[in-house]
Amino acid sequence: REISERATQLLVGLDLEAELQKRPKQLSGGQSQRVAIARALANEPAIILADEPTGNLDSKTSATVRQILRDLASTHRRAVVVVTHDPRFAEVADRQVTLVDGKIKSGVPASGSY
Repeated sequence: REISERATQLLVGLDLEAELQKRPKQLSGGQSQRVAIARALANEPAIILADEPTGNLDSKTSATVRQILRDLASTHRRAVVVVTHDPRFAEVADRQVTLVDGKIKSGVPASGSY
């Protein structure tokens, strides 16, 4: 029950309140991605692995997802590992690791705090 309530809170936070009663096939790609994010975060994992979490989202929703992940890292002390091509995500990380041709090129602390 707690996880269900948490998932609903996350869905509302991801601007999906109007879609709560819809079936998966009735959702757009971006809506489905936001549902997947809410489901993954509902059980409050200690480590969050996110592969391109904002890849199919508009800029407003992408900012919301970045903020949720930032809050989880800073306020709730969760480890957040994000794979992204989005420089806005990378610039707010505590640490950036760059891969080139499958090999680690660099792994320096970033300028922002996550």
